[in-house]
Amino acid sequence: MRTILNVLWLVLSGIWLALGYAIAGIVCCLLIITIPFGIASFRIAGYALWPFGRRIERKPGAGVPSLIGNIIWVILVGWELALAHLVTGALLCLTIIGIPFGIANFKMIPISLVPLGHRIVDGGDITDI
Repeated sequence: MRTILNVLWLVLSGIWLALGYAIAGIVCCLLIITIPFGIASFRIAGYALWPFGRRIERKPGAGVPSLIGNIIWVILVGWELALAHLVTGALLCLTIIGIPFGIANFKMIPISLVPLGHRIVDGGDITDI
C-alpha cells in the first residue's frame, strides 16, 4: 500500500516539491555558512519525494543553535517552501482522490518551516507523514 501511495504522491506533487527543495539546497550551498541549510534541504527533498512509510521526529539535544538556524531558514527559503506545500495541498484537496495527498502536504508544512532539530526515520503507519 505504501508503494502505491508513494507512486501516486510522486506523480501528483512529489516531483515538484522535491525539485523545490533541491533548488533551495543548491542556493543554500553557494555560501559556506549556509551549507547546513543545503544539507537539510536535500534531506527533506528525499522525504518530499517518497514520504509514506517514513516519519519525522525531533532530535534529542537540539537546542539554541538549531533555533537560530531555523529562524535564518524561515527568512531565506522556509516560507517559500511552506507556501508551495500550502498551494499544492489546496489544489489537491479540490478532488476526492487528492484529499489524502493534500492533507499530507499540510502535514509537511512544519518541517518545511523548521527543518533543523528534526530527523526523518523509516517506519510508522501510512498516515504518519
